[in-house]
Amino acid sequence: MTEDRHYDVVIIGTGAGGGTLAHRLAPSGKRVLLLERGDYLPREIDNWDSTAVFVKGKYLAPESWYDANGRAFQPEVNYYVGGNTKFYGAALFRLRPEDFGELRHHDGISPAWPIRYEDLEPYYTEAEHLYLVHGRHGEDPTEGPASAQYAHPPVRHEPRIQQLSDDLEKQGLHPFHLPIGVNLTQDEQGGATHASVCIRCNRVDGFPCLVNGKSDAQVICVDPALRHDNVELVTRADVRSLTTDPSGRTVTGVVAQLADGSTATFSADIVVVACGAVNSAALLLRSAGDRHPGGLANGSDVVGRHYMRHNNLALMAVSKEPNPTRFQKTLALHDWYLGDDDFEYPMGGIQMLGKSDAAQIHGEAPRWAGKISPDMPFEVLAHHAVDFWLCGEDLPLADSRVTLDGDGAIHLTIDEQNNMIGLKRLQHRLQRMLGHLGMHPHRLLDHSLYLHKGMPIGATAHQAGTVRFGTDPRSSALDVDCKAHELDNLYVVDTSFFPSIGAVNPSLTAIANALRVGDRILERIR
Repeated sequence: MTEDRHYDVVIIGTGAGGGTLAHRLAPSGKRVLLLERGDYLPREIDNWDSTAVFVKGKYLAPESWYDANGRAFQPEVNYYVGGNTKFYGAALFRLRPEDFGELRHHDGISPAWPIRYEDLEPYYTEAEHLYLVHGRHGEDPTEGPASAQYAHPPVRHEPRIQQLSDDLEKQGLHPFHLPIGVNLTQDEQGGATHASVCIRCNRVDGFPCLVNGKSDAQVICVDPALRHDNVELVTRADVRSLTTDPSGRTVTGVVAQLADGSTATFSADIVVVACGAVNSAALLLRSAGDRHPGGLANGSDVVGRHYMRHNNLALMAVSKEPNPTRFQKTLALHDWYLGDDDFEYPMGGIQMLGKSDAAQIHGEAPRWAGKISPDMPFEVLAHHAVDFWLCGEDLPLADSRVTLDGDGAIHLTIDEQNNMIGLKRLQHRLQRMLGHLGMHPHRLLDHSLYLHKGMPIGATAHQAGTVRFGTDPRSSALDVDCKAHELDNLYVVDTSFFPSIGAVNPSLTAIANALRVGDRILERIR
């Protein structure tokens, strides 16, 4: 780090939003500083150990947040270079075109975005190519038009998952190859193969990758950006507040606590917040001052509000035939994404999870003890497990929010029953099909480990919505370019800007938007 602490752009956070933005700005020659709260994730054998990652939560941030009743919980957050993408499943979906418009759900309205699918589509294509997404446009009947095919073919289903796909088609459904960001090679027929050791070992979904075979923000964006002399990174820099000039219109200081315990203040012509939806809101709230008494950029009182995190279920079915699949995360189903003839409201999507192993199942033993046949030990059950992830839309409620107490601790209030009817309908659809899919029809068990020991509020991997964008400063914190309405040089580029979350993983939308906002910033700094 140079002695001169003024930069053209300071980016706080190195995940899908911040890391991608740094990659976009790096070739400009402008001085860019990345501040990351954590350090580089150690590459060690525990990266691939189910007990270390899932049961013990070795890599989770050692901190507590609090629910509406003041009860402490450990959130599903990871402070490393690359942010939560170091642990995401790399499922990189586009939102559906309908998700950008107003959608009526069973429990309320999912609001329209201030931009259309068509505005983001070119950036979706660029994001898919940048993050090495493997897939095939045209298979999913609910997806929007694409200006270009994926640059990489889909990862081939292994035999048991191919059989599942065939059986779903026999039910008149439309399974498709799940779009996933991994670094693979192609065989002589042009199909994606499992060339990476981490793919062979199924260590993608929820695991960091020991051999950098997963398309995370560190590998794809941060490390390449740092090859430019004009880009710097300071790790273990916990940004505590942003200060402004006397007018309150310009951020003049980024105040961070460094690894040695000292405090440093950085400045920039443009400051970008990308700490994750909860921490970005907390940073803005902590930065309250005379001109911004309710928090920075919070004249509308929406900062911290409208928190969303998807309604998710991780489920394990038991196949009648063995399932020796190593890389299971290759299939998805969206036939009921927007509803059905007998249920007019959106339900969500189904996709495959990484394959359960005996250690993960053993961690569930106290909850499943009465449901597992005594003649099927954990190792056998793991060999027959087929794992599904059901994802429904969480609606943006003003009272689902991030607040700070007098000590600055984060409090998170959510409605755990918000819009759950569609997801329950989706679960019943899947359960009714099990007998037609070669599964035991009465064995569909929920994975609390994916929600970290049964704490639904702690499942913050898909957090979004706390600093929403819009055209009206009275009801949004950011404008259409994700610049704060009330400040001239402050942007937010993580999933905080989402006004709704849809029912697909939010990472690709955050990446595409970071590219879009990067172009707006480049126009300014050039």
